[in-house]
Amino acid sequence: MTKQNTDKKEKRSSHKKDISIVVPLLNEKESIRELTERIGKALEAYYFEILFVDDGSDDGSWSEIEALSQNDNCIRGIKLRRNYGKSSALQAGFMEAEGKFIVTMDADLQDDPFEIPAMIRKLENGADLVSGWKKVRHDPISKTVPSRFFNAVTRWTTGINLHDFNCGLKAYRREVTRHIHLYGELHRYVPLLAKWQGFGNIEEQEVKHHPRKYGTTKFGLSRFMNGFLDLVTLLFVHRYMQRPMHFFGTIGVLLTVVGAVINVYIAALKIFLDQPIGDRPLLFLGILLIVIGVQFFSIGFLGEMVNKNRVHKFMPGIEKTTGL
Repeated sequence: MTKQNTDKKEKRSSHKKDISIVVPLLNEKESIRELTERIGKALEAYYFEILFVDDGSDDGSWSEIEALSQNDNCIRGIKLRRNYGKSSALQAGFMEAEGKFIVTMDADLQDDPFEIPAMIRKLENGADLVSGWKKVRHDPISKTVPSRFFNAVTRWTTGINLHDFNCGLKAYRREVTRHIHLYGELHRYVPLLAKWQGFGNIEEQEVKHHPRKYGTTKFGLSRFMNGFLDLVTLLFVHRYMQRPMHFFGTIGVLLTVVGAVINVYIAALKIFLDQPIGDRPLLFLGILLIVIGVQFFSIGFLGEMVNKNRVHKFMPGIEKTTGL
């Protein structure tokens, strides 16, 4: 290592950070050092730090991170005791990041660090979040086709016009990462979470995508399905968390009304036509619908009671100013 490089690293480590690069990884030992070198070349004009989050690797990735951090104070590592998933790894990185701007990227060398300066400029011009778009992808068709379908559904259901929600290369203002909490597979929906917290200035940038150089992809069918389930959960909770009666109560009332109409019809057959009704399936269907309807209505009522009595520790999205 030359004296010039050493002086540059010491100066960079003592300066307040402009950018924090959060890199979640699982068994990516071969690519860590090369990725570090690429980031250093791409961000020579900035004061930055790299936060590697080891999500339960068993291939020696942590030893590589420790070795790099000993030679450069701007490289830090976070080791999770087991594999918690990408969202939890990102959340751990967000909590430790010190930079004014936060950038996330994958450790497999498919994301290009030289795209970061352009993303930072968009943040400096007022964007809350800049999401990468891998327009030209170097992945197998088993990964690209499900991803395109997933992005189309997410774009339609959320109203956020992004082409690539799955892209790991994203840049945020620090305030955005402080107001969201990731778990499960929610890393796919950071733009949606940011929008709900009042950070609506979301931009997209076309980025280069490189073929995987080392290791194997972590994508699988289970992650694809879990992503859709998380999307349904997010949309439901956001829409009905503050008004559960609107969902459960509506279903309950509809089922109760249908059940009541059926039973009135059955009763009319008995009263006016003297038809036997004791063994008619329609009678039991009407009773069942009324019982289920009352249960749904009760769930909505209990949800309203819990919601009204809940103590809010803070109100997100509020900014305060002081007078003269």
